[in-house]
Amino acid sequence: TSPTATMDSVGAALYVKDLRPNLKAIAGINQNYAWGQDSWGDFEAAMKVLVPQLEVKTSQMPKLFAGQYNAEISALLSANADVIHSSFWDGDLEALILQGGPRGLMKKSITILTAGETAMHKLGAQIPDGTVLGARGPFGPFAPNNRYNQWFLKGFQAKFKGDQPNYASYQMAQAILGVKLAWEKAQAANGGRKPTNEQVCAALENMTYEGPGGTVKLANGIGHQAVMETVYGQTQYANGRLSIVNVKRYPADKVNPPAGMKAADWIKGAFKK
Repeated sequence: TSPTATMDSVGAALYVKDLRPNLKAIAGINQNYAWGQDSWGDFEAAMKVLVPQLEVKTSQMPKLFAGQYNAEISALLSANADVIHSSFWDGDLEALILQGGPRGLMKKSITILTAGETAMHKLGAQIPDGTVLGARGPFGPFAPNNRYNQWFLKGFQAKFKGDQPNYASYQMAQAILGVKLAWEKAQAANGGRKPTNEQVCAALENMTYEGPGGTVKLANGIGHQAVMETVYGQTQYANGRLSIVNVKRYPADKVNPPAGMKAADWIKGAFKK
C-alpha cells in the first residue's frame, strides 16, 4: 500500500529541475544495495530525460551502514555538481547530515534527500537551510489536512507525548487501514462470515481509498502496487524550529509509470503513457 522508489526518484528529478532550470551536472551518494542502486538509477535516468546534455560528475556507493563518509563527501565537494542526490535512510542519513553539513556540502550543491523527512525530527538544527527533503510520498509535514490525518495525528501525539509521526508511521497506518477496508469488503461479500486470506487479498486488488496521506490507488502490479502523489520541499530553520518551504506536489500520474509498463521503460520513453 506504499509507493515505490520510482516515485521518489522521478519526483526528485522534477523538483530539482523546477528549482534550478539551468542545472548542468549532478552527483549522488547512495547505499550500495538494491534500494540505493535503483533509487540512483531512476533519478539519473529521469534527469537525463529532463536535461539531455546533463553531466554526471560522480556516483558514490558506500556499503550499507558504513557510517563514515569523509572520503565520499570529499569526492562530492570536488565534483562541484549543481545537485547531489541521496536516498540514505536511518543512521546513514543522519551520519551524512552530521558529517557533510559542517563541511558545507549542502550549501555548495543543492542536496535532495529523498527519505530525509525522518531526520528533521531529530536533527532539525543541523540540517542546512535549503536542503531538499522528501517523505516518500505525501506524509509527515506534507500530509493533507483530511479527517484521517487529523485522527491519526491526534492519536499518535496522545500516545507518544506530542511527538510528530514520520513517514514510516504514516505508511504503517495506511497499510493497516487498507487491510481493514479489504477485510470488511471481503466479509460483506462472504455473507458476513469471516473471509479467508485469499478473499481479503482479492478485495484489496485495484482498491482506491483515503488515508492519512491522501488518496491511495492500487493501480500497478496487477492491482497489487499502490501509487500516490509525491511532495518535496526545502528546509528553513528559524526561531528554534525547522519548517519546510517551497513545497511542490506532483500528481501520481506524473511520478509513477502506467499500469503494465516497467519503470525503466517509462522513464526512457520520456514519461509517455
